[in-house]
Amino acid sequence: QVPLAESGGGLVQPGGSLRLSCTASGSILSINSMGWYRQAPGKERELVAFISVGGSTNYTDSVKGRFTISRESAKNTMYLQMNSLKTEDTAVYYCNSAGAFRYYWGQGTQVTVSS
Repeated sequence: QVPLAESGGGLVQPGGSLRLSCTASGSILSINSMGWYRQAPGKERELVAFISVGGSTNYTDSVKGRFTISRESAKNTMYLQMNSLKTEDTAVYYCNSAGAFRYYWGQGTQVTVSS
């Protein structure tokens, strides 16, 4: 069981930006492919951004060109830079392994995009 903690969410206007952070204990960011997930009310949790152990990235179609995932393993921190935010991005955002194994889900961080 490795603790994961998300932060950086908040209320932002459409078109605005936020940077989310994920801190992890131990070597979790060095040994796992990682992802940012989100869950909106009434919807299933979905993977929106992926980063491999080697650093390659991928994104779901709805966020391509707007979101950027990155990792600083030496600081035990992963980031999600979100630009050009839309109301449809409103959700609770979580970080976790994107490989075969999931760690215990943290509390997530709320992102609300509203005018």
